[in-house]
Amino acid sequence: MHVAPAPIDLAQRAAVRSAASLDLAAVRKRVEEIAPGARTTDRLDRLGLYVAMLEYDPKIAQARAAVAVAAREAAAARKAASPSLTLTSEYANDPSADSPWALGGALNLPLDFGDRRSARIDRANLAVVAARYDLAETIWAERTALQRGLVDYFAGSAQVERQGRILALRDAQLAVLEARARSGEIAGLDLYPYRQQRAAAARARDDAQARSIGGLAAAAGVLGVPAAALAGEAAPQWSDFDRPTAPPRLTAEARRAAMAGRADVLRALVTYDQAEADLRGELAKQAPAISLGPGYTWERGLVKLPFALSLSLPSFDLNRSAIRGAEARRAAAGATIETAVATVQTAIESAEAEQRGAAAALERLRMAELPQTELAARRADDRLQLGAIGRAEWQAAQIAALEAGLAEIDAVARARLAEIALEDALRRPIGGPETQIVNAARGDRQ
Repeated sequence: MHVAPAPIDLAQRAAVRSAASLDLAAVRKRVEEIAPGARTTDRLDRLGLYVAMLEYDPKIAQARAAVAVAAREAAAARKAASPSLTLTSEYANDPSADSPWALGGALNLPLDFGDRRSARIDRANLAVVAARYDLAETIWAERTALQRGLVDYFAGSAQVERQGRILALRDAQLAVLEARARSGEIAGLDLYPYRQQRAAAARARDDAQARSIGGLAAAAGVLGVPAAALAGEAAPQWSDFDRPTAPPRLTAEARRAAMAGRADVLRALVTYDQAEADLRGELAKQAPAISLGPGYTWERGLVKLPFALSLSLPSFDLNRSAIRGAEARRAAAGATIETAVATVQTAIESAEAEQRGAAAALERLRMAELPQTELAARRADDRLQLGAIGRAEWQAAQIAALEAGLAEIDAVARARLAEIALEDALRRPIGGPETQIVNAARGDRQ
């Protein structure tokens, strides 16, 4: 068997990664395969981005490769132990013998059976299961990172637009007040707070721009492409971003199912099973390992057929030290399971509380604060037309309404992040793109 060398050209890999792009036609085709009833758009919605993540994310590709490696190693664990062959020769200066030479050969055939073999095979098979759970965790972690990046991108983009309008109003307001100061209506020192407010608005706009760019870069990083690739038709789309999913009412059974069904908890259980297999293997080493040694000898014209039985004895303490170590590792793996379950329970309860709080804050803002500021802005319009207020006072009312809108965007982003956190705690979607998937074709890719 020959395997060709496969050197890595880092410069070429870096160039390919820098120029990487998404095959939108292939992504749309894949979306139609797994979600034939989903509404398609010209741009990449969350379902399309999820599919693109599964196809292009280098971390997911690495996790899939790890599954393939574990499967190959599990197959190798099933092969029989390797025999050994010993060839001997001997020369004797004996004139009375027909030949001064003695030639021989002997095989050493280890007998691979019992708990030694089954423990090794079980551990290798469990490594495949663990790799699959690692793949599931990688997919979920990348899905969570993608969703959080999208939240920052859309929230930041909406804030940039509103912050730009606020900055324009601040400039206009400051121009009006400066004109008043020049005419002597107000003192020049009275402009200082307004200049500070204008500078704060400029900083807030820059922060929102950075949030949007950073969110897009994070989403592109998950997809394995540069941020520039998510432009035009590949620009992300989230039509109902401002309508977060209502907090679900989780039953005790749903919580228990999440605690027992998360891939990281199951991964800890696999680690425990591997520790159990290791313990069985150490217990099996208390008995001697048996090898058969058939041979052949031609000694100065005589043919001999020797046969040997070899016993590989355990250590002088009958392997007790290794067994105690394996027991300790099994106990530690069991404690890890308890820790994992407790961590899941805490994460679910914290995420539930945060989502309820975020939903309540968003509802309160939309039911009370936003209507009040919008009403004040409309009244300022009417009073400005009647000449009851000046242009600067009208601009202040409009700025207050826009700032309330910024608070709404922050509340929406908080609710979306709380929703993502709850999904992450449960390891299942409550309103994401996966809910549209009805045909899990190529299930190994999911």
